[in-house]
Amino acid sequence: MNNVCLVGRLTRDPELRTTSSGLSNCRFSIAVDGRPGANGEPHTDFINIVVWRNQAENVSKYCKKGSLVGVTGRIQTGSYQAQDGTTRYTTDVVADNVRFLSTKGGSSSEYSDGMPDYSMGDNDSQGADLSADPYKDLGSEVVLSDDDLPF
Repeated sequence: MNNVCLVGRLTRDPELRTTSSGLSNCRFSIAVDGRPGANGEPHTDFINIVVWRNQAENVSKYCKKGSLVGVTGRIQTGSYQAQDGTTRYTTDVVADNVRFLSTKGGSSSEYSDGMPDYSMGDNDSQGADLSADPYKDLGSEVVLSDDDLPF
């Protein structure tokens, strides 16, 4: 099975092209954060993406460098002969679906990229008490038996 699911930010503006038969395709790359290495340094992968037809036109129109996107698709490998005669190998993700996870401008929202920050930062600095019961204001406990459930 060849399935890929990625979330990352565009590393450059997407490049829209049209084939001689009139099919639109768009190439871009995304930076995807990986697990930190042994020394704790973050690891980032830069992954080439190609998308076709209407989605290619939409990516070109609505995304730019820094846009946050979700990509699902498949890995495709290939090779070609360079001008110097050497064989070059390629690995791309051929996208079936590209989801826009941030706004085009990014500045029209209260968040810099159109999305709230859900990072695992120091919540105590924001005044959140993580030891408090989040359900304390919901009332008394409800006890159900298996006979009360509809399934």
